[in-house]
Amino acid sequence: MRVLYFHQHFSTPSGATGIRSYEMAQRLLKRGHQVTMVCGSYNGGVTGITEPFVKGKRRANVNGIDVIEFDLAYSNNTNFLKRSLLFVSFALKSIGLLFSEKYDIVFSTTTPLTAGIPGIVAHYIKRKPFVFEVRDLWPELPKAMGVIKNPLILGAMSLLETLSYKAATCCIGLSPGIVKGIKEKKGQDSRVVMIPNGCDFAIFSADDITPWRPDTISEQDFLAIFTGTHGIANGLDAVLNTAAVLKQRGRTDIKLALFGQGKLKAELEARAKEEELDNIIFHQPVNKTKLAGLMASANIGMQTLANVPAFYYGTSPNKFFDYISAGLPVINNYPGWLAENIERHDCGYAVEPDNPTAFADALIKAADNPKELALKGDKAKQLAQEVFNRHDLANLWVDTLEQVNEGK
Repeated sequence: MRVLYFHQHFSTPSGATGIRSYEMAQRLLKRGHQVTMVCGSYNGGVTGITEPFVKGKRRANVNGIDVIEFDLAYSNNTNFLKRSLLFVSFALKSIGLLFSEKYDIVFSTTTPLTAGIPGIVAHYIKRKPFVFEVRDLWPELPKAMGVIKNPLILGAMSLLETLSYKAATCCIGLSPGIVKGIKEKKGQDSRVVMIPNGCDFAIFSADDITPWRPDTISEQDFLAIFTGTHGIANGLDAVLNTAAVLKQRGRTDIKLALFGQGKLKAELEARAKEEELDNIIFHQPVNKTKLAGLMASANIGMQTLANVPAFYYGTSPNKFFDYISAGLPVINNYPGWLAENIERHDCGYAVEPDNPTAFADALIKAADNPKELALKGDKAKQLAQEVFNRHDLANLWVDTLEQVNEGK
């Protein structure tokens, strides 16, 4: 089976971003299939290609994956108009490959939502099977956050969403809410499979991990980490509010470290400086190897999002699965399916949203009860192994593509 795989933000483990597509492509190779990965250039991502672009494109074999990278540089700091143009440009360039590449099946993954465009063309014009993977519900999430308010843009996005779902032979959703949202548009009897993000034990449980901490954090400090984008959706003001409560209580031993980049990072740093929140540490993103070492040294992982009901069941954040892969307990500040997993498996703390006092209380409890916290870490690792093992999830993913390709 030859898979033409579209993911605009693809990265190998050398990058400082999610590697779901890399791992899924590797599983295709192990199962005897061929895969061509089509992507753009992503700030924080590493495609593995070092040769210069020629006429806006470069191509190389990266660990067995045939990677085609377009010269379309994207960053989380890119403004709305420019990122929209980049998304459309990627979709249009991708359509061209549908008529020049050899493939049996097309697979596209969001974000952006425009990832569905080549799949639509492949289905209706090339008559190829198309599998569409949805990582976030668009335009539902940006509408709920108030990020996009223009009714014309929202209408166009809703139309593209519906067309993508209808054209897809099968859809894959990364969370219960995403699966529900797809079925509401595609039809309740439609083929929709839930395959959440998974846990990479080869990275986060390797034998050669070297624990490390930022220089300003001592081994005696209790270290809570956040590893991800510093954007509107991530609700990191909640962490700063918690830092203020901890400082008021004199808990200078608890340090909150934020690793990553994003549109709001400068604003968050300025606020921390103005309020003299010296228990907050900002750090640049790190690659997966360094991330594994950081998690081996941390005490707890922070899973935060803005208090938007659409997030409760409609997201599948990489950082949560990285935390539990490393046996790191998780503190989560919004309700939904992840909070339910944390409570059911007793692998961390689920606190109510917009309540920095409750957040601080949970961190203090964790810091003051190391034996209890260690047990929660063991249970986090158990959850990762038994429910979210990427080995099993990747096999389910390949099974799904094989069945679609065989017309089953």
